Amino acid sequence: MFWKRKGKKKDGDEAGAAGAAVTTESADTDDERAEPTAEDGTGAAEAADGKAGAAEAAEDAAGAEKSKAADDAADAAEDTGAKAAPGGTAGDKAEDKAENTTADKADGKADAEDGGSAADEAAETDDADDADDADADDAEDADSEDDGGNKKAARPVGLFADAGAGEPGVTGPDDEGVRRVRTAGVLKAEGEEYDVVSNTWIVDADDEGVIVIDPAHDAKAILDAVGDREVYLVACTNGYNTHIGAAIEVAERDEAPIALHRRELRAWRREHGAEHRPDMEVEGGGSFKVGDLEVDVLPIPGTANGSVAYYISERGIVFTGDSLRAGELGTVGDGYIDYTQQLHSIGEVILSLPPDTRVLPDSGPETTVEAESRNFDSWVSTA
Repeated sequence: MFWKRKGKKKDGDEAGAAGAAVTTESADTDDERAEPTAEDGTGAAEAADGKAGAAEAAEDAAGAEKSKAADDAADAAEDTGAKAAPGGTAGDKAEDKAENTTADKADGKADAEDGGSAADEAAETDDADDADDADADDAEDADSEDDGGNKKAARPVGLFADAGAGEPGVTGPDDEGVRRVRTAGVLKAEGEEYDVVSNTWIVDADDEGVIVIDPAHDAKAILDAVGDREVYLVACTNGYNTHIGAAIEVAERDEAPIALHRRELRAWRREHGAEHRPDMEVEGGGSFKVGDLEVDVLPIPGTANGSVAYYISERGIVFTGDSLRAGELGTVGDGYIDYTQQLHSIGEVILSLPPDTRVLPDSGPETTVEAESRNFDSWVSTA
């Protein structure tokens, strides 16, 4: 079924009998559910830009030959500066070349004083420029090193890459039509409760409607961010209450379907009871169409048996829930459920996406596939 827009349920209509907004695709047609299900499937280039600076060596004439030698030296220095390669400062290489050329042509008798004040000023100016450039480069490099001098992953530059305290509020939309709603609440897991601030994502599916991903604690805040657009679909990455807590209330406003993996139905019932089941049972390897968007369902078990990610290739974004966050594999509360399985899911599925894919998790800032790929070996070493 393809859902573009759908009318409100009329009096007397049965639940789920309203028009459709989502098309799902599956190779498995044995299950005759009202909603089809999908089938399980399973480096920052550091350009040390050599600064094109040249040490102009100009000497007063102490004879025709010395004057010519000085001119040749200056020309050689300029050429060297323009061709400097990454890995060294162009100004340094240019000065070395200029000094060697002058020494050869003046029989090694060129004196620092022979160059006169003009040469000294030129050299001092170039040295100062090189020092300024080095300071700027050092400052930039410091951003990509930790306190021990070890290289860290390049920081993403997306709208949601802020690494602040995570206060509740709305950010966006960004250039891809994505909004983030942060809401505060309590994660319930393994018999424990944890205070959290969760991300709910609102994605423009077309000019009139949206997909809401992982509606967490505050339905009113989420619907306020949606505004007068229609909620086409509520999609949940797994069954923890931080991903489904506000699902029913958000979906009911526009009678939108709710998508969840079938292995998360027990967790769903613990939160919402058995009266209102999710309308779509999604599985890894499937896909569905909402508005103008094609959404792929990626299987990433680990934090839960039915954890999935939602990947929108045309927007270059993937929603990973609690499985992958900026700089870390996601935890549930203060620990891992199945670290090995989670690591495998991230390595085989998420990190195989294009490097510039933006990763939008259930909490914290956004990151990228490229940035997290640099962290993978360290995660493996602790497995």
